[in-house]
Amino acid sequence: MKTKLIPLFFGAMALMGCGDKETQEAPAKPTVDVDAMIGKMSLEQKAKLVVGTGMDFHIPDSILSKMPKPPVDPDTAYADMVKRIRTYLPGAAGNTSEYPEIGITTQVLADGPAGLRISPTRKDDDNTYYCTAFPIATVLASTWDTELVNEVGKTMGKEVLEYGADVLLAPGMNIQRDPLCGRNFEYYSEDPLVTGKMAAAMVNGIQSNGVGTSVKHFAANNQETNRMSTNTVVSERALREIYLKGFEIAVKESQPWTVMSAYNKINGQYVSESKDLLTNILREDWGFEGYVMTDWGGGSDIVTQMEAGNDLIMPGQKEQIETLIKAVEENKMDEAILDKNIKRILEIMVKTPRFKGYDVSGKPNLKKHAEVTRQAATDGMVLLENKDNTLPLTDVKQVAVFGTTSYDFISGGTGSGDVNEAYTISLIDGLKNGGFQINDALQTTYEAYIKDARAKQGKPDNWLAAIMGAKDPVAEMPIKAQDVSKAAESSEIALITIGRNSGEGGDRKPEAGDFYLTNTEKQLIAEVTKTFHAAGKKAIVVLNVGGVVETKSWAQIPDAVLCAWQPGQEAGNSVVDVISGKVNPSGKLAISFPIKYEDAPSSKSFPGYSIEGETGDEEDLSGFSFMRRVPWETVYEEDIYVGYRYYNTFEVPVAYEFGYGLSYTNFEYSNMEVDKQTFTDELLVSVTVKNTGTVAGREVVQLYLSAPTVILEKPEQELVAFGKTKMLAPGATETLHFVLRTKDLASFDVARSSWIVEAGDYELKVGASSTKINGTAKFNVAQEILGDKVHKALVPQADFKKLSRN
Repeated sequence: MKTKLIPLFFGAMALMGCGDKETQEAPAKPTVDVDAMIGKMSLEQKAKLVVGTGMDFHIPDSILSKMPKPPVDPDTAYADMVKRIRTYLPGAAGNTSEYPEIGITTQVLADGPAGLRISPTRKDDDNTYYCTAFPIATVLASTWDTELVNEVGKTMGKEVLEYGADVLLAPGMNIQRDPLCGRNFEYYSEDPLVTGKMAAAMVNGIQSNGVGTSVKHFAANNQETNRMSTNTVVSERALREIYLKGFEIAVKESQPWTVMSAYNKINGQYVSESKDLLTNILREDWGFEGYVMTDWGGGSDIVTQMEAGNDLIMPGQKEQIETLIKAVEENKMDEAILDKNIKRILEIMVKTPRFKGYDVSGKPNLKKHAEVTRQAATDGMVLLENKDNTLPLTDVKQVAVFGTTSYDFISGGTGSGDVNEAYTISLIDGLKNGGFQINDALQTTYEAYIKDARAKQGKPDNWLAAIMGAKDPVAEMPIKAQDVSKAAESSEIALITIGRNSGEGGDRKPEAGDFYLTNTEKQLIAEVTKTFHAAGKKAIVVLNVGGVVETKSWAQIPDAVLCAWQPGQEAGNSVVDVISGKVNPSGKLAISFPIKYEDAPSSKSFPGYSIEGETGDEEDLSGFSFMRRVPWETVYEEDIYVGYRYYNTFEVPVAYEFGYGLSYTNFEYSNMEVDKQTFTDELLVSVTVKNTGTVAGREVVQLYLSAPTVILEKPEQELVAFGKTKMLAPGATETLHFVLRTKDLASFDVARSSWIVEAGDYELKVGASSTKINGTAKFNVAQEILGDKVHKALVPQADFKKLSRN
């Protein structure tokens, strides 16, 4: 089939899409003199090396014919660049220039957070190159298991290595500030500690294969609406404690090869042009050793970007190269700055498999990797409700399956975070694989409805949807009462799936069909539950979602609710492993579920507002409205009170609190102790957990700190450590130990640009969630402790109203 290549310049994405040989050691190279390489480069070569070679979109005619007229001519625009990209790795997001005569090899950069994203097929090649779709980041965070996340990273990195990419553009680690961010599924948590620890585990896992990562989007990129130009207005304290903290942990504990700068501005300056962020904070405060690349099309002034420490501009345009050459020739930029940028790029290049001559197999062990994704997904599922031990289904075989998503299960979100996997196990197939029998009449009805609905959807309404393979979820099918009654007669239990999807390029909405359930969905849950209850049978709801949905109005109707998230390609099998009892659920929420959207602390300012009196892009972007640089501002008025920090402090009730999750067994906490009553520089905390139930299980243990207010006000409590027990048999115990140091207790003092631990009385709380506290211990700090002194950076341009306990 004829295909067309369409180079476009925006967020790191490409429509493409993957047996593991034993990982081989890349051939050793002698110590490389990077400075000597730079000395051999011409000014033009230097300018080209810091500017990417373009971007490849490989779109089959079957999709191309349904798309609106492209904004560029694919036959003439950057044809040579695209040809080079496709030579290296079809479907990769981009790459750097190469100069073999100097010894400089290209670096191939590929998405993404839930698995490698490349083209699954290639012209004149009968082989396929599918990749594993791993569980989304929200699932991984819900495991609270850094060892498991590290294992997922190792597995993901093997595919990166064997398919020939050098740097994986992952993990995504922005804070889930607001429930409606369209890319929340790519991010871990509303909490910076969970975010940082999960990201560090993932980076260490991926990079153990000798390939690189790019942690993103640095920083305060917490929405898709006007993401190219929105000005994030945020206090220095909130920035340091909430939005930068996760990145700081990841950098210090894993040293990612690269960092991707975000599109947005912070306090008036584009992130990719901010020396404060990319040099003073990232490199000098934290000790980052790699290079920084832009998000695809980020920033506006390439000279300022180079000076700020943004070393690589992606995906790259000819005009940017010309601008750099001219700036050096006219003495508007010192060539030494380019040399510094290039040195950082080359210091990573010499570590890459490509530079070391690694023999790429193109055949990772996808079957083995599917086993890893299946286990990770089950460990991240969260049991929200389970009346009268409805789950697990120990003596049930006949299942009536309702809900369109049951038959069209969602493995992951859309955009650059999507993966071109070989398959997704639907819930129906998972049930059949697990030995359950499905109501055939319902299956026939739903599959016919979905087929008809898909046919009516027509062509995508914008380029992003078409290129990224996005498709709108099929609206829920109105169910007939007689169909439900017949199903209740012939089946032993009902299972209903509610699905949601979102992704790059747009945010979600606080309306029915998105954050809220539609009337059709609520009626489905009510009618099915009522009918099955009348027959003496039960009903279960499965949430196949990438983020938070409203649950308070309906979650008490069915007998059990399982939040399965978007669990990757083994989706149906993973769900059935949990509901059948093969796996005891141990997932806990890493985000809060508000009762209604307006309860979220960010709801009043999300996604921001246009700035009056200023104008943005006027040209027709042919469906790329998300690329428009509209003057926009988002004020983080909630300040440090993000997620549970807000709900707990201001006593705002939630549907399900941060850290919540049920199990098929019970756990008892005891013997919480601290090794000293006065903190000076280190404190050892221990607690014993016992399985008091009848089945084996694992428990997530969460340690929160309540700190005194002296100069700085504090949230009611903050997570300072967490751990997960081993698999505990009934009656078994395990003692967990946590070490707290100054950095774990400190708050950021803007006046002194320093982390401080204030004097006073402190209380540690250990719990099964942020509100279910099972033990406390107190200690004191005799006098203020001064922690790390850092740069004064990213100061807001004007004062603004911030939420306060006072």
